Amino acid sequence: MTAKKPRKNKDNVQPMTIAWRFNLVIGGIALVFFGLILRAAYIQVIEPDMLKAQGDLRSLRTATKDTHRGSIVDRNGEELAVSVPVQTVYADPKYVIEKDGLSKTRRLQALADVLGMDITTLRKRIGTNPKKRFVYLARQINPAIAQYVKELKIPGIHLRKESKRFYPAGEITAHLIGFTDVDDNGIEGLERVYNDVLTGKSGKKQYRKDAKGNLIELLEEQEAQQPQDIILSIDQRIQALAYRELVAGIKSFKADSGSAVVVDVHTGEILALVNGPSFNPNNRKGVATHRFRNRAITDVVEPGSTMKALTVLSALEFGSADTETVIKTGQTMRIGGRRVTDTRGYGEQTLADILKNSSNVGSARLALDMPKDYFIGKFYEMGFSEDTGTGLIGETSGMISDSNRWSKHEIAALSYGYNLAISPLQLARFYAALGNGGIKKPLSVLKDPKFSQGERVASEENVKILVDMLELAVKDGGGKRAKVEGYRVGGKTGTAKKSIAGGYGNDYRGLFAGIAPLSDPKVVVVVVIDDPAGDLYHGGEIAAPVFSKIMAGTLRYLNIAPDDIPQLSTQATSTQSSSTGVSNG
Repeated sequence: MTAKKPRKNKDNVQPMTIAWRFNLVIGGIALVFFGLILRAAYIQVIEPDMLKAQGDLRSLRTATKDTHRGSIVDRNGEELAVSVPVQTVYADPKYVIEKDGLSKTRRLQALADVLGMDITTLRKRIGTNPKKRFVYLARQINPAIAQYVKELKIPGIHLRKESKRFYPAGEITAHLIGFTDVDDNGIEGLERVYNDVLTGKSGKKQYRKDAKGNLIELLEEQEAQQPQDIILSIDQRIQALAYRELVAGIKSFKADSGSAVVVDVHTGEILALVNGPSFNPNNRKGVATHRFRNRAITDVVEPGSTMKALTVLSALEFGSADTETVIKTGQTMRIGGRRVTDTRGYGEQTLADILKNSSNVGSARLALDMPKDYFIGKFYEMGFSEDTGTGLIGETSGMISDSNRWSKHEIAALSYGYNLAISPLQLARFYAALGNGGIKKPLSVLKDPKFSQGERVASEENVKILVDMLELAVKDGGGKRAKVEGYRVGGKTGTAKKSIAGGYGNDYRGLFAGIAPLSDPKVVVVVVIDDPAGDLYHGGEIAAPVFSKIMAGTLRYLNIAPDDIPQLSTQATSTQSSSTGVSNG
């Protein structure tokens, strides 16, 4: 009988370990952990910015607080340039495409129609780059169009608040104020000069939010830097008056263009600066770029006989002539083989007669009686080789030769306003210096300029003598049309041929520069009428009447009392005589 083998208890069986499997598992786990360590090290040490950026995209937000551009106002607070809120239409191409917005043909057609574009162009603008998140469709639209776009409810088409510059005075102040581009940056005129001051800086707040959009951490906050308003020296009433009368004069004499400047004698503040023709700064579509030119500061002109005032003043200052001096003149004077002529022979003339008759011959003789360097130096001294100090972009400094080879004929021509070219604004500053008793001041387009006391360029006594002579030139000379009822006015006409290549053509430019009231000078007005087409072309015929109207209105607006009323003059004389008698007794 075979004995049975005893059964093994399963609980007593020891498991067998397979070494290679164990090592494989352990190695795999170690490899995974090693890979995780490497990945963590890579992310934390080598390239942490990517994940941080991804996190910031989800939680970090920046809110901006925009500021409107500052206003430009005249000296009385009248608004000349303001910013008005408008809407801009833009698209989020990625979102439009994701929401199948381009398939909404009827709505897209309506949007294209209201924005004034073809639907094909609209689709192309949105769909050219599907990954873009922002593209402009229309800038600065009016509220009615904005509301219509909003009601179309096209996915990915949004509205954005912006501001647009508006110029209440329109073409009246266009050349001086200038304008901004579609991004509200100044590109012409005072808008460009004071762009940084008018713009300010937007505020910014950076914060972190949670998944529900709640603010959890404020990281940074910058307050907005508010823009400043600009207060000009311009008086809008005088500006409008000057523009209206200048344009009327241009049309009346069929001239190409013109400029007018009104300056406060004592402060150098520019009360008005206008050009014609002008343009509408609120709608510049189709306007030729040359129309944007501020002729009163950029264009140079030969000032003609308005410079005879400086010739006479120079003679008085040098001492080569005085009020009693008599100059022998004829109708024609030969200098170096060339001629200087007058419209007729005036015979013997005093300095006052030379201005009253606007005698080229008399002026030439005065100039030739002075040293050349002294006479030419007076033109530099009066500022005819420098800008006027306004800071306006494009302002010319004028043109005058500093050559030592001035011929006698060139000196003679300089005495009556040829061989130099200056701007109407420079001419205004010279006459302002006469009205201010011989003190030359910088000009300013800002109210209450912080300038120095100015520079004395002539003695007060000689300037007073000259101004009295300029009054006779208006009363009895070629400036009769410049008279202003009730006021004493002094000034000088100017007529200059326009230069062309190789000499002078047959076109003219008429000027008038004058001061009032002479009892206590307050205002200077300069008028330039360029290339009149009719039979009238002298400054006394075309510029003087415009001067008279501008000066009369300016004195009225400034509430300056008349100083040429016969009864007042008689009473003043009687009072003075009576007072003198008491004093002498």
